[in-house]
Amino acid sequence: MDTPRYAVNCSIMMKDRPPEGRLAAVREAGFEAVEFWWPFGTPAPAPDEVDGFVGMVRASGLRLVGLNLYAGDMAGGDRGVVSWPDSYQELLASARVARRVGEALGCRSFNALYGNRRDDQPAAEQDAAAVRALGAVARELAEIGGTVLVEPVSGAPAYPLRTADAVVEVIDRVERETGADNLGLLFDMYHLAANGDDVPAALDRHRDRVRHVQLADAPGRGAPGTGALPLRDWLADLLAGGYQDWTALEHAGEGAEPFGWTRSSELPGLPGGRAA
Repeated sequence: MDTPRYAVNCSIMMKDRPPEGRLAAVREAGFEAVEFWWPFGTPAPAPDEVDGFVGMVRASGLRLVGLNLYAGDMAGGDRGVVSWPDSYQELLASARVARRVGEALGCRSFNALYGNRRDDQPAAEQDAAAVRALGAVARELAEIGGTVLVEPVSGAPAYPLRTADAVVEVIDRVERETGADNLGLLFDMYHLAANGDDVPAALDRHRDRVRHVQLADAPGRGAPGTGALPLRDWLADLLAGGYQDWTALEHAGEGAEPFGWTRSSELPGLPGGRAA
């Protein structure tokens, strides 16, 4: 099989290190690319804060290939604000910042987390707000050739997009109602499996919509090989179908050797890993 192009998520991994230390560890392990969740405390950080993030990534020599938009209070349980009508301006402000970061670092993939269901508004109003917001964000990021990613999420019962079908239904509606054509499915193998989706069947139906891939093992969201998911087989299916974009390692991992698992992993093409 051909080998994936791997990136490392520096927001979920190595939380015991400062961001600069995480980037250094990624480079030392032999990876060439990284992704981040929204790295700022507000949707519209000061210019010098944005410059600091850009400078840090640029100094690492690594390529930024994925960036989340503002997603609310993630530590407090939020999972995005796309479907929250009163957060439209915050989301759009973060898209403008993401555009600036993308221009500076060459990043063209931006993940927009949909948002948990709220009890204070009808679901239909939240979905309509999501269509409007995703259309606006897509227009903003299209100016730099960016793609807006939408993903299923597990572990958050109030998050309504749990399957690949549900995500594609949203993307189709946004395209139909706003004319945007730069949205794609973020195919997160861990979230899909944890939610009980049939991952191979979902890939068969939607492989032409996949624009970014993330993986971790289940249960536990640990490194590949720590759970029971057939990640190698799923990657082989993706690659056989022509997928050529990035596959991000989005699993928990701390300690002295966060990438020690790669030496014995069955995943192909990992830096320091055994031959496929």
